Amino acid sequence: MDSKFYIPSGQGENYDYSQDHCFIKVSSKDTNGELCLIEDTIKPGFHLKRHHHKIMTEVFYMLEGEMELIFDDSTILLKSGDTITVAPNVWHEARCSKGGKMLTIFKNGQFDVFLEQLSTMSQEDFSNVELMKSFSAKFDIYEE
Repeated sequence: MDSKFYIPSGQGENYDYSQDHCFIKVSSKDTNGELCLIEDTIKPGFHLKRHHHKIMTEVFYMLEGEMELIFDDSTILLKSGDTITVAPNVWHEARCSKGGKMLTIFKNGQFDVFLEQLSTMSQEDFSNVELMKSFSAKFDIYEE
């Protein structure tokens, strides 16, 4: 690993999807798979389906806007400046009706590699339920 990595504002590997635009600020490839940091511009109407991780911890830091995080026992409205840590094995989903911006830290996960490989998939791949389930599990993402 190099001794330092500098990613200027508005730069980094990026993936522009229908619901969000993700910039990789710290890659798991550069941290031995221990950490990755994503800057996420969330588009209006964003919805991340209910899921959990068996190994990965997620830390969400809301920069702009508001995002609803829904858990089995509570719902938290994350506002600008708020942070929440979601431990492994905690079911959660997210909704952001008006859009916003956040940083997400993934500990013990390769979410950046997930995004990279997701960007190469076809509509046919996306409609193959078993393929997508297997692909997600490879990156410690489990939906109902």
